[in-house]
Amino acid sequence: MSGRTFAARLVAWQKRHGRHDLPWQRSRDAYTIWVSEIMLQQTQVTTVIPYYERFLRRFPTVRALARAPLEDVLTLWSGLGYYSRARNLHQAARVIVDTHGGRIPDVLEMVEALPGIGRSTAAAICVFAYGSRHAILDGNVKRVLARYRGVRGYPGDARVHQQLWRHAESLLPARHIVNYTQGLMDLGAGVCARNHPQCEQCPVCADCVAHVKGLTGKLPGRKPRRALPQRSTIMLLLQNAGEILLERRAPQGIWGGLWSLPEISNAREARRVCRERYGVTAIEVKKLPPVAHGFTHFKLTIEPICVRVKKSAAQAPGTVWLALADAVSAALPAPVRKIMLSL
Repeated sequence: MSGRTFAARLVAWQKRHGRHDLPWQRSRDAYTIWVSEIMLQQTQVTTVIPYYERFLRRFPTVRALARAPLEDVLTLWSGLGYYSRARNLHQAARVIVDTHGGRIPDVLEMVEALPGIGRSTAAAICVFAYGSRHAILDGNVKRVLARYRGVRGYPGDARVHQQLWRHAESLLPARHIVNYTQGLMDLGAGVCARNHPQCEQCPVCADCVAHVKGLTGKLPGRKPRRALPQRSTIMLLLQNAGEILLERRAPQGIWGGLWSLPEISNAREARRVCRERYGVTAIEVKKLPPVAHGFTHFKLTIEPICVRVKKSAAQAPGTVWLALADAVSAALPAPVRKIMLSL
């Protein structure tokens, strides 16, 4: 069947069975669509919705986001993960205000040039905000197209990735681009699931190569298995009179710009580090159970050490003492918050 027929069936299915009540579907405002698309990168819809709603209450416009301190943005993002998204969102808001007069561009290449926005995300913003005719290729759409066209191999491979982009472009309809794009997303998020796809509910299963040939369990190809590197760190919970010491992390890298706990490489150095780096005297030192946390590219084991200390008048640069309740509410990495909540 032709690409046009594929699109027509998908559009009809989306109008009847697709999602129509997501918070970001209530308007065609480019800013709210942009925020949703960034949050939805590598994060499920159900997780995103409460963060999205809180974020827009605090930053209702791109100008409000651009004016805000990065710390406020990171605080609202805390727990959503992949914090580079928040930093890029904040930086892009400033670019939009300074360069584009506070209006998100309606030209694909200009949107893609903004920090943190790739080809597929830029296309989705232009489709949903401006009705532009562009192809998308997020993770779910890759799975739909790999199965429908019978594309073998891992989508992360450059050759396979480019092949999927060609299919995405070739299947674009001339009309109903919003319903078509939303339909691809809905189909991949629900019916065409990675495990146990519901092919009997799929509007395009009749000519889906994977369905016809019994390959749904094999397409798309899986990522080659590699053992994730194991890393470890030691974190200090310095406590004094109900307060805990937080330290600002460097702007770049894992958890860049967030508040966290001081880190050391050797538990035997805890007392010396307290004295020399943070100007406090360790009174009591107690090890806590380790905490495991997984990242995309490695696994981290955190060994917390609780240290009751006596403060001096001076305070180390880049640090702050907060009551535990206030510290837990700060912009923290998820495992650090978990450690604090266990106290």
